[in-house]
Amino acid sequence: MKPGSMLLADRGYDADWIRELAIKKGAWANIPPKSNRSEPICFSPYLYRARNRVERFFNRIKQCRRVATRYDKLAANYLAFVQLASIRLWLGANEPRPSLTQRRQGSTAPP
Repeated sequence: MKPGSMLLADRGYDADWIRELAIKKGAWANIPPKSNRSEPICFSPYLYRARNRVERFFNRIKQCRRVATRYDKLAANYLAFVQLASIRLWLGANEPRPSLTQRRQGSTAPP
């Protein structure tokens, strides 16, 4: 972990030793506190939402079987396929979708 970086983790990783290790490495830990924590800690929900978006992205690319099971032996080949899966997701998110009325009528062509 590089100095000045940020550790974004889930509530399950809220432990004092993890926070101390991050501070020793020069990083800041942004982990939501567990409900049984006695002393308050510094936590940013805005940064935690960013971690959630990254986690959802990885769950989406793991829908590709080749990414989930890691068939490739070489890391370079695996990284190339992760990039292809990412591009496929990005293209699917940016293509125009038919409106609700067009879907009800069964037409996908623009009016």
